[in-house]
Parts: sequence; C-alpha cells; structure tokens
Amino acid sequence: MNLTAPARRARRAALLVPALLGAAVVAFLAQRPLGGHRAGWNGWVGTVNGIVFLAAAALPVAVLAVWALARRRRAAGAEPGWARRSALAEVGTLYGTAPWVWMILLPGVDPGGPRRRVNLVPLHDVAEIVAAGPPATAAAQIVGNMLVFAALGFLLPVRFAAFASVWRVLALGAACSVLVEAAQYALRLDRVSSVDDVLLNAGGAALAALAARRWWRRA
Repeated sequence: MNLTAPARRARRAALLVPALLGAAVVAFLAQRPLGGHRAGWNGWVGTVNGIVFLAAAALPVAVLAVWALARRRRAAGAEPGWARRSALAEVGTLYGTAPWVWMILLPGVDPGGPRRRVNLVPLHDVAEIVAAGPPATAAAQIVGNMLVFAALGFLLPVRFAAFASVWRVLALGAACSVLVEAAQYALRLDRVSSVDDVLLNAGGAALAALAARRWWRRA
C-alpha cells in the first residue's frame, strides 16, 4: 500500500510519540533513586541509574539530530529514503552504544588500587554467573553484555557497505570489546577484564547484524 506524504508523516508521529513518552517514564523511574540534587554530580554520571536517566533524557536530542542530518542531506541532493536511513544509522549507533560503554567503564569498589583482575578462561565467568544467582539475574547479565555493541552491529552495515558481513561485524565487535577491557585494566577501575565479555559483546553485535540483514547497504 502506497501512503501519501501526510499519511507517512502521521504514521511516523504515531510511532514517535509513544517512544518519547516511554523515554520520559524510564527517565523518571531512573532518577528516583538518585535523590535529586542530593545525589551530587557523581550520582548523575557515575552510577547506572544516572546513565540510564541521561540516555532517556537525551532521546529527543537524538531524534532532532536524525531529523536535522537527514534534512541537510536531502538539501544536498541525497535520495530522501537514504538520507533518513543513513542519518538514523549514524546517530543510532552513537546513541545505542555510548551509554553501555559508559557503564562498563564505571569504577568498581577500589578504583586506582593495586588490584587488577583478568580472566582469560573462556566461559568461566559465564558459568559463575549462572551458578551464583537466580536464572533471571544471570540472563539479565548475559543479555546486557550482548547488547553493548548490538546497536553498532545492527546499524553499521545499514550505513556502510564495507560492514555488510556478519564476520566483519563480529571482528569489529571483538576489537571494540578488547579496547574497552584493556581500558578497564589500564585505568585500574577495579573491574574484571574478561574474555567472556569479549565473546558476549562480539556475539551480540554479530546477532544484531544478522537481524538487520534485509536493510544492509550493498556496494
């Protein structure tokens, strides 16, 4: 069914409004444990709840950035569909990846201390997570690790034909994860630099790329 331009705009608005309302609800729920101004600056940028709040609050800014970038490209002569898709892919990759990386680089209990923990045994940490907690908690931790570079894996092949390959996205996800784990170690954040994180991060990126296969940009 071919929709007219006003109908397409109305459909996009109908999808956008619930998304923005959902982001507002997430932001409200995330900021409640922070205690408002009493949380201090670290409460907003140095906690998971603070990062979730800031990410949800930034959604309207991300939407505006997609619109402005797409409009600029259409004005430069780009095909309207491609202008929107490329703008969404670029902004979405940044918006969907930066908060996760930010959370990963939050310091542990004793940042700057002498302790540096490294685990190079594949699936050792995953087995401990599964054995230590309830299934729901273990699943949440595993899925959370798989979502770190999922936006990158889903959207990068949509924007760049050079990444229209599950294996290339897998390699890129692994490389990005290794950099993050190395940063944890080098910055003495009192976090475990684990090969399991690399496996889950890269696997999540590859699965996301596979899910986006129908929208990949072809050379």
